[in-house]
Amino acid sequence: MNPRVAYTAPPAPGPYDGKRLSPWRVALGVIILVAIVAGSLFGYRLLVVDQVRAVTGAAWFAPYVDVTTTPFFAFEKPENDADRNVVLSFVVAAEADSCTPSWGGYYDLDEAARDVDLDRRITRLRESGGDVVLSFGGAAGTELANACSDEEGLRQAYRSVIDRYDVSTIDLDIEGANLEDPVSGLRRAVAIADLQDERRAAGDDLAVWLTLPVAPDGLTAAARTAVAQMLESGVDLTGVNVMTMDYGVDRGTQTMAETAIDALRATHAQLGALYEDAGTTLTAPTLWGKLAATPMIGQNDVAGEVFTLDDATALNAFAQQQRMSRLSMWSLNRDRTCGTNYADTSVVSNDCSGVDQQDTTFAETLQPGFEATPDASAGRRTTPEPVPTVTDDPAASPYPIWTETNTYLSGAKVVWRQNVYEAKWWTRGDDPDNPLADADSWPWRLIGPVLPGETPYPQPTLPAGTYPDWDPAATYTEGQRVMFQQVPYEAKYWTRGDSPAAQATDADGSPWQPLTIAQLEQIIQSGP
Repeated sequence: MNPRVAYTAPPAPGPYDGKRLSPWRVALGVIILVAIVAGSLFGYRLLVVDQVRAVTGAAWFAPYVDVTTTPFFAFEKPENDADRNVVLSFVVAAEADSCTPSWGGYYDLDEAARDVDLDRRITRLRESGGDVVLSFGGAAGTELANACSDEEGLRQAYRSVIDRYDVSTIDLDIEGANLEDPVSGLRRAVAIADLQDERRAAGDDLAVWLTLPVAPDGLTAAARTAVAQMLESGVDLTGVNVMTMDYGVDRGTQTMAETAIDALRATHAQLGALYEDAGTTLTAPTLWGKLAATPMIGQNDVAGEVFTLDDATALNAFAQQQRMSRLSMWSLNRDRTCGTNYADTSVVSNDCSGVDQQDTTFAETLQPGFEATPDASAGRRTTPEPVPTVTDDPAASPYPIWTETNTYLSGAKVVWRQNVYEAKWWTRGDDPDNPLADADSWPWRLIGPVLPGETPYPQPTLPAGTYPDWDPAATYTEGQRVMFQQVPYEAKYWTRGDSPAAQATDADGSPWQPLTIAQLEQIIQSGP
């Protein structure tokens, strides 16, 4: 007996019966699937980036400016868009045991306003559309937290600086001995947290950047402690800015940009762990948005470390790719090629980079993709209030009102149409704000506007009879001084019968030269 086999009817023919998928159809399907997945990932990435920008603000570039290095750098007159925002450095304690803020230990805030015209120059920069960030600390001097013995005094010191210059973003540059003291570090963190709370209660904000030294493998233990103290004290840290410079290690064949990128990747991982320890989990894109880099352009302090324009291009590309929120550089004072008289460019200069920049600047190379202003991260408006036009009032002006008949010595400052001008050389009858004047050949240099609440500074005045009046019949030798039309002159060489008046029309040919304001001040202090 044979087993029975069940019969199954064949399926009805379908639309693809007897057809095969060709290779191009398979490839097309794969491409479509990849596009769908990639589109979803791209949309997710855009969503994450939007979230990062909402937390950290738009990306901005601002080079550091050393405020106290002489000659003073004219940050108030940006040469291009890359120079319009600056990080002014450094605010430190006036003395190692003083809780009084100063610029570099050389000028307290009032002295900086008078001797450096800092308040006026900041106002002028803001009127042109730029803004400033204040940097506390630095490699030299004593950071306020290390000098102030209590938190209330420290808060008041920080507050006085922040309020005076009306900033929304500060930079805490903590390094050297200032970084190695955890007690002052905790005092700093608590004070900054309290200041943030105060400003938010008043409807303002305070963006806080912590600038720290870095090695190719990331932050040092002391630097990680500084970050942890900020987070544990409740500081809403805008970000960590690493100083990608002065590594002092064997980099092998790596470029300075490649070493900087290694340091940033290592710090990115460390920062994530520090936030985890503080009870906050952040995504990788958000952490990149909280990172910044500050290279030292050109020749670094360590021999053999030279950050080139190619390095700047590579670092900028990496920072844009990772959506970092800030780039800076040290410093705008140095962003130019050294002169031919500066023979050894391997020695660091405060005034030039030590590399041949041709017609390019490091600022313009590092800025692309970072065009926002620092205020963007703190939600502040960036358009300044218009300065009202008022009549010059001697009682509300820091310097005398300019008059056409007065003679002004080199260094003299005057007020004219609510602005302060400084004489570059002896002048009389030259309108300070002549709109047709060439800036290089005109005797006046614009410093900035008169500020609200200013009062006259004491003006140097020679006591009557300090020098004899010029006598056309007398013989004068080099170095002798006379008065002529109330202006003191000094003989450049032997002369008789040559009126000092000729100096006004032939300065080079005249045997007389007028004294400067600086000479007058020295004479008043020490005697003729």
